[in-house]
Parts: sequence; C-alpha cells; structure tokens
Amino acid sequence: MEEENSNTFETGKAERSVWLMKCPLVVSKSWQVHASDSHPVAKVVLSVDPLRHGDPSSLQFTMELAGTESANMPKSYSMNMFKDFVPMCVFSETNQGRVAIEGKVEHKFDMKLHNENIEEYGKLCRERTNKSMIKTRQIQVIDNDRGVHMRPMPGMVGLVASGSKKATPVKGTDMKRTRRDRGELEDIMFKLFERQPNWALKQLVQETDQPAQFLKEILNELCVYNKRGTNQGTYELKPEYKKSAEDADAE
Repeated sequence: MEEENSNTFETGKAERSVWLMKCPLVVSKSWQVHASDSHPVAKVVLSVDPLRHGDPSSLQFTMELAGTESANMPKSYSMNMFKDFVPMCVFSETNQGRVAIEGKVEHKFDMKLHNENIEEYGKLCRERTNKSMIKTRQIQVIDNDRGVHMRPMPGMVGLVASGSKKATPVKGTDMKRTRRDRGELEDIMFKLFERQPNWALKQLVQETDQPAQFLKEILNELCVYNKRGTNQGTYELKPEYKKSAEDADAE
C-alpha cells in the first residue's frame, strides 16, 4: 500500500518558484467568477528604483485587475512583499487522489488598496450592504383563499403525527401571527366596539388573531385606555370615533 501511494506523488515541479498572496475577499470572488475565462484576470507591475540597486526594498509590486463586475470596485492594489516566513510548498490533488507538488513559495504578499482608492472601496461596501438589505419576498396567488390548510388553528401547532405515542400542543401565544392590512383591521375593530364598548387587549388579540404590539399601535390611535374606574384595564373608542359610529348607525 505504501509503495502504491508513493507512485501517485509527483515531484517534478518541486523546485518551481511560486508566489503566495493574501487578497481581499471582493477580489477573490471576482476571480472565481472569471475562473473559466481564457483572458487574464489581472497583471502584476514590478517597479525598480535604479538608485537603490541591490536593496530588496527598491522593488515595488502593484496589481491591476483586468475587469470588475462593479463600477465602484477598485482596480489597482499594492502588494507588500515578505521574505521572512516559514518555508512552504504548494500541493494539488486530483479527483482520483493523485497528489503533486506544484512548487515552493518564494515570495509572500499582502494585497492592499491604494490610499486613493479608499473612497471607491467605501462605495462598493455600501453597495453590497444595500443589496443585502433588499427583501426577496414573492407574492403567489393560491386557490384556497380561506387558508384553512395553510394557517394552523390555535393549539394545533407542534402536535406529533397520529402514529406517535405522545402529542405536545403548543400554546397559542407561541404561534406567529400575521399582520392584516391596517385599514381592514380598523374596520374589524370598529365592528368589535359596536358589540361592546370596552375591550381588554388580551380579548382583542384573541378576537382578531393579530400581534399584540400591532394592536396597541391601532388602539393608541382609535381608543382611550382606562387606567382607573369600573372599566380599568380596558380600551374604549375615543369620543370622535364614537360619534362617527353613531352617525353611521343612524344612517
């Protein structure tokens, strides 16, 4: 087994010099998009100071991207070179398990933006943030407009299948309620207050099946909260809405 594995390890490129570079995530993703393209994705420019011949710091590396998906994505980067690092080699492995050494790391680089490109990069970051905040909701028309099969009935969520031994009902307060249209909910509220003049918040939540916080917003606009008296802890319509309701009944 050891002899077979040794035959699958290729060392023909062991002495080839390679560069190791740490690049920003946005650059890495751009290269992955163009991985199948035959055109170059970037070029490296080497600048040499002839007055400092022999000084390693006289070498200046920069990288220019060939093309980008976004207009705000910077195209020019500086490459800070390091030579003081642990010796490393690059390996590859095929789908058949064949391992090969691709070379040894001669130079290590840290790819950074030029200072003049900071503003463009800031625009790119804001662009990505705005895209991530876009909601991807979709509206779909369904045949069962009553929603009997889609909306769980109180106390039925979380029940174990009929073949199981134990069923664990979930409290109604644990169910996530969906907000109605604001105008539609206001009409429902007016009809409820026609039935009786005073309602507690808990009662209204049960009657409308709406989130408590959303109901409070509507109630603060339409109603007065009784803090004392015989109707303490309940809501009743404001006088102007009571009058409107009475006029509607009179008509």
